[in-house]
Amino acid sequence: MNTISDLRAVTETADASLQHWRLERSADGLATATLDRAGASANALSAAVLGELAQLLDQFDASPPKGLIICSGKDAGFIAGADIDEFGVLASAEDAQALVARGWQLFNRLAAVRYPTLALVRGHCLGGGLELALACRYLLVVDEAGTRLGLPEVMLGIFPGWGGMRRLPQRVGGPVALDLMLAGKTVDARRAYKIGLADACVPPRVMAEAARQLVVSGQSRKPLPLVTRLLSGPLRGIVAAQAKKKVAARARPEHYPAPYAIIDLWARHDGDALAAPELIDGIVRSPTARNLVRVYHLQERLKSFGKADGIAVAKHVHVIGAGVMGGDIAAWCALRGLTVTLADQDIARIAPAIKRANTLFGRRLRDPLLQRAARDRLIPDVDGHGAARADIVIEAIVENVEVKRELFRRLDAQMRPDAVLATNTSSLRLEDLRDVLARPERLVGIHFFNPVAKMPLVEVVAAEGADPAMLARAAAFVRQIDRLPLPVKSAPGFLVNAVLAPYMQAAMRCVDEGLSPETIDETMLAFGMPMGPIELADTVGLDIALAAGRSLVTDVSEPPACLAERVAAGRLGRKSGSGFYTWRDGKAFKGTPGAVPQGLALRLVEPLLLRTQQLVDAGIVADADLADAGVIFGTGFAPFTGGPLNYRKDQHA
Repeated sequence: MNTISDLRAVTETADASLQHWRLERSADGLATATLDRAGASANALSAAVLGELAQLLDQFDASPPKGLIICSGKDAGFIAGADIDEFGVLASAEDAQALVARGWQLFNRLAAVRYPTLALVRGHCLGGGLELALACRYLLVVDEAGTRLGLPEVMLGIFPGWGGMRRLPQRVGGPVALDLMLAGKTVDARRAYKIGLADACVPPRVMAEAARQLVVSGQSRKPLPLVTRLLSGPLRGIVAAQAKKKVAARARPEHYPAPYAIIDLWARHDGDALAAPELIDGIVRSPTARNLVRVYHLQERLKSFGKADGIAVAKHVHVIGAGVMGGDIAAWCALRGLTVTLADQDIARIAPAIKRANTLFGRRLRDPLLQRAARDRLIPDVDGHGAARADIVIEAIVENVEVKRELFRRLDAQMRPDAVLATNTSSLRLEDLRDVLARPERLVGIHFFNPVAKMPLVEVVAAEGADPAMLARAAAFVRQIDRLPLPVKSAPGFLVNAVLAPYMQAAMRCVDEGLSPETIDETMLAFGMPMGPIELADTVGLDIALAAGRSLVTDVSEPPACLAERVAAGRLGRKSGSGFYTWRDGKAFKGTPGAVPQGLALRLVEPLLLRTQQLVDAGIVADADLADAGVIFGTGFAPFTGGPLNYRKDQHA
């Protein structure tokens, strides 16, 4: 990364005892503090990093610069946030309060210095990193793809306690700030400038000189509109009440207390967590925070499986089958920048997939030129010529062994020898599909979940004796398209579908016993699931749920009567407009839930917990942590629990 001091002669360098910061003073009196955390690929604000920043401020107190520019020495970005490993060693309420006080007081000190300060943000600027940047007088962002800013602490079950809850609303207004903080959203460089978070947005080639000019400019920040000032001041109670109502629609306070704390701290204490010490320990050291930090580490472990060291980046994907799953896989790959050829029997079958893809591009890409480029990358290919050129070929056709085998026989003669051949099968064993290939070991599973654009997990399935190089390339491809690869072994249902089937069947057997679908779904929503099991079955399709139950639930002889009867009557759920619920415009219309029998939630979730443990014991997934990661990111299993097996362990503790 180009440093600010590249443009001016350096006249002074900081004490060599500093391990994480470099200080340079130029001849014209400007100082540049570059954070380059020792022994790490990305910057995080550990106690040591913050301690050295305090030392730098001590130096500036003794010899103030004309202006101070804070930037990063890492290619990965500005600052990824606080060092979350330090949250795990907080032994007491006093420790938690001291951690919050450390950053709050230091950043207040930075904000109060008399000389102008500027944060030069290139790449990610998250959590404590953005709180540091907000404490500077100016914030300049570099306009490139990797620049993202946000306060996503709520995703870890905590709040931005180092000044973010005060300074972000001051810059962008309370409503916008709450929207960002309560959902953990991030914004790109242009959006940051548009909403007033950044004072300037410049291309990389001029960032150094632009930073120098801005820090000494004396430029005043444009005041917030009057209405925004009112909503952030005298009327903030109204804004807080509306925000709390929105949060309540998606997160219960007993499961996720952090967003409610953010609202209260902003509304009552202007973002100062130290003014409400009773909240600090209840949030920072809560079971929810502990488990969400665990989920963060699980996510990082999944990402590690897709490391592409020495693996060629995929450029062309060929998808066979333009149904909902195949078409949406193709659309997502095109959105992520790959050339995609999409094959099916005729153009009439491909057309709906192209229409859905255009909707996705319009929703995800603001720039019309980027939308057009994505559309150009998605190419209908009725004759299947793309299979011969593709780096990755993904089969997403009907779940029929013989039909898939015949397709693989044809593909074997068309594909490049080094290309990855993958199936998106959700229930079939790869060993039953691959013996028609000259090299059976080349077939891997790349199993997406519906809806493709929302579900982050992709199972990378290994049959017995699978080629490790093909598996590695499959996992790297999954990360390339911004998904989380989970290695699993070939077995019916793999991990996610195998644990969902007994869970949904247990729910439907409760319907057979007389409980209403609404009562069952409300029970599991209260448990923390993103969707109830009955609505989930309707969404998946009751015919699919029936078939999955027959192949994946082997300890019962007959399917639930309520399921079999509805399938026989053609009431297949969302896709037919009627199942357990009536569906209109993609929404289920439900009655009022009844009284919840004691112990119902545990009864419903127990088959899922048991099956997850069985799959770990059988080696289908390598260990309990990966099983927890797979079920969380593949089903939405209540993240605040830390995963099904972590929850089971806590229940038996």
